[in-house]
Amino acid sequence: MKRLLGFLFLLIAAPALANDSTAELATGGLKFLTNADIEMRSEDLFVSLTQIRVRYHFFNTSQKDITTLVAFPMPDITIDNNDDVLIIPTDDPENFLGFHTTANGQAVPVRVEQKAFAQGIERTVLLRRLHVPLHPRAANAALDRLPHELWDELIKLGLAEISEFDVGKGPEQHLVARWTLKSTYYWQQTFPAGQELVIDHRYTPSVGSSVETPLGEDWAKENDTESRYEQRYCPDPKLMAAIEKATNAAKEAQTIPFSEQRIEYILKTGANWEGPIKDFTLTVDKGDAKNIVSFCGDGIKKISPTQFQLHATDFMPTQDLYVLFLTKPPS
Repeated sequence: MKRLLGFLFLLIAAPALANDSTAELATGGLKFLTNADIEMRSEDLFVSLTQIRVRYHFFNTSQKDITTLVAFPMPDITIDNNDDVLIIPTDDPENFLGFHTTANGQAVPVRVEQKAFAQGIERTVLLRRLHVPLHPRAANAALDRLPHELWDELIKLGLAEISEFDVGKGPEQHLVARWTLKSTYYWQQTFPAGQELVIDHRYTPSVGSSVETPLGEDWAKENDTESRYEQRYCPDPKLMAAIEKATNAAKEAQTIPFSEQRIEYILKTGANWEGPIKDFTLTVDKGDAKNIVSFCGDGIKKISPTQFQLHATDFMPTQDLYVLFLTKPPS
């Protein structure tokens, strides 16, 4: 069956695991409008702590050029309270993942659509009229400058709330953003008749982190913490034994055995899927040979001191990709 396949992902912010944790934003790949004359022949996904790269090989089997919409939905940005610490890789309020794409090696000019939602209702026009930046992280200074008679209205609409804190001058009240920012990069892509088209995109992942990992700790075995890690990241018994040994040695030395970093990539089948990926390759690079990496998958092979690879044909993912990196803290 001829098909156009693409990643349609649900964008959610993973919760922090502890008070010393920062939360990652789930990311994924491109979303395409389905067309029966365009096949996805292969997909090559590369994941590391500093970059995610994806290469798609498409083929237009028809005798005419086909132009269709291609989109890259960015992760939703929502700050529910002052304790939320979401990892946003760049300071660019629009392209906060540093997204870049090419088609057959040529840079593709893309457009961005951003909308603000609160209580399920779009409030983009209102915020623009008030000259408030749509990115919640960049909005608080502009919200504070608004006349106080507008504060109650914005709070009632679920767009903001009052936060009280002391920065050395006594308790102060500030208006802080509480809406959800939805961003999508998009462009019109032409697939030439009877030809292959290679689309590449890359961006910086949102990497969650914790100063320590619960793996190897007695308390994590006594509740469901370790079992949740095992379900999500699939560490094998040999790896778990090595982690436990390092944890016990660190306790005697009164040091931290490992810090952890996490990446979530939405891979699971969604509404846009019409069939499996004909040829799928996943490569995960742990960055340093001394680091530990763990993720779920069948037939994973070590291909270099830092890289692990999974290859599958007619691949139909049944779960999302979660990658756990364990690193030695600086001495």
